[in-house]
Amino acid sequence: METILLNNGVSCPCVGIGTFLLSPAEAENSVREALDMGCALVDTANAYVNERAVGRGIRASSAGRGNVFLSTKLWPSEYENEAAVDETLERLGTDRVDLLYLHQPAGNWTAGYRLLEKAYREGKTRAIGISNFEGSYLDELSARWEIVPQFIQVEAHPYYPQTELRRTLDRFGIRLMSWYPLGHGDRALLNEPLFAELGRKYGKSPAQVILRWHTQMGFAVIPGSRNPAHIRDNLDILGFSLTDEEMARIAGLDRNKRYYHRTEDQLARFADWRPAYEPAR
Repeated sequence: METILLNNGVSCPCVGIGTFLLSPAEAENSVREALDMGCALVDTANAYVNERAVGRGIRASSAGRGNVFLSTKLWPSEYENEAAVDETLERLGTDRVDLLYLHQPAGNWTAGYRLLEKAYREGKTRAIGISNFEGSYLDELSARWEIVPQFIQVEAHPYYPQTELRRTLDRFGIRLMSWYPLGHGDRALLNEPLFAELGRKYGKSPAQVILRWHTQMGFAVIPGSRNPAHIRDNLDILGFSLTDEEMARIAGLDRNKRYYHRTEDQLARFADWRPAYEPAR
């Protein structure tokens, strides 16, 4: 497994499994399957309402907690809850995560970031991050943080490679973790002739070529799936390398096209909505 060195010296696997939109049963099964296949990075969130299931999947796997880089995210309704980190750890069944994010720039996110910094100082997380803090939100946060985050999680794919954002990230040594790494399943992206050409050359699918592009861009990538065969394919992307010329050709596909467009009304609703956490069992 290739790894990414973070700005605090911690290493993170470059490819893993995400659990967005997976039910608790699906998340438990997919995490267990992925870890048994050699995956070492698992991503979840308060808002996915499957943290307990992810914890069960880790414990049921052959990997062992010490071999798993586990990331989760605090939801805005938890930003002023001083017990939010401990409650998250309890749901996951662990005394420490490897990466703890703020999920959205909504509500009292300054208080939320102070919770992250406190958790980091107390050893409850090895790294901290921000999710969806782009543009002015990142600028505002950078004027307030005491500890520079190690990661940002945002939409990224060949149609939207976050060129402008990466200039800011490079100033602080912040790494990028991609969501919607395959363009939200957009057939136009997956059917680009360039990816078919490169897939034939390397004996890989277009999706595998795109995922490999992410890792060679220096991104961590967390595609989710319920299908064990798809999980295996998503992890099987490190046995080949795209050339500099091929990476440049992929760069030419940038359309500045994103699939998720957040509104201020949505952010206001995020601050009020509370996840209905899976009960303990």
